[in-house]
Amino acid sequence: MIDVAILGASGFVGAELLRLCAGHPQLRATRLFGESQAGRGLGAVHPQLAAAYPEAVLEAVPAIGLSDLGECALVFAALPHGESQKLAPELLASGVRLVDLGADFRLGEAAAYERWYGEPHAAPELLDRFVYGIPEFERAAIASAQAVAAAGCYPTATILALKPLLGLIDPDTINVSAASGVSGAGKGLKDATHFNTVDENFTAYGLLNHRHTAEMEMMLGGTILFTPHLAPMNRGILATCTAMAKGPCDPLEVLRQAYAGEPFVRVSEDPPSTKWTLGANSVHLTARYDERTGRILAIAALDNLVKGAAGQMIQCANLMLGLEECAGLSTVGVWP
Repeated sequence: MIDVAILGASGFVGAELLRLCAGHPQLRATRLFGESQAGRGLGAVHPQLAAAYPEAVLEAVPAIGLSDLGECALVFAALPHGESQKLAPELLASGVRLVDLGADFRLGEAAAYERWYGEPHAAPELLDRFVYGIPEFERAAIASAQAVAAAGCYPTATILALKPLLGLIDPDTINVSAASGVSGAGKGLKDATHFNTVDENFTAYGLLNHRHTAEMEMMLGGTILFTPHLAPMNRGILATCTAMAKGPCDPLEVLRQAYAGEPFVRVSEDPPSTKWTLGANSVHLTARYDERTGRILAIAALDNLVKGAAGQMIQCANLMLGLEECAGLSTVGVWP
């Protein structure tokens, strides 16, 4: 077994990492850090995990840092933006591998981070040490990396839907309208995610300046208009993407060829549903060319906590540790 540590184990993504590690044949989560719940038993914080981790207790990050992680070969970081850059220098200096879900090291330039996140980057010298973590496009680089910045949930759906189609479209005409389940907002309490606000409601937010736009533009080029929505469901992302086509084409066939043999990507004529991906590390895609408007339509569905977060982190970790890429990950969703 390979020991791993989790930073942010008290949150939704931390819980999903623990669920996936519990079923993984080779990864064992042994150090669990959760500042807000430090000292509490894991079963009290995440009752659904109590049977798998009966003795586990959440730790606070020591004041002296993370210089001693015991036998841990890899660290998963599921922290708010701005936190990983405080810890990454020490972690990387120790030689441990790091898979970070925060936004701190996703963007290749410190200026881009400051523009979209409103504050200077604290460790710009480390930006080129991180590989952007979508295995379908960066498999070889991830396998040889010490540090990976796992992609955001909205960008994962959008990039998987559109990147193989870049030769068919004008990237400056890309328009993305996507909806996420409430778990994408994290575990912290806020008015916008109260039951009374979300139930029987559907709303747009982050108009014109949502931070995930930066990742989409980095990977797809062009200038992208991205409009996220909050849907009254726990999990899932549905991204509807359009762009002007350069001419008549068959985008569905292009997607089929691009993802032939990819274990976690399914391309079909059927408009995808978020429920198909519940609990799975899969993404379902479809695409059309519209003769009337001259546009291409591409749609992606995934589970924001799995392929959009913890599952993709595990997929990256498997590659980094020389394990079978699909180990501990399912392509099968939960239904109903």
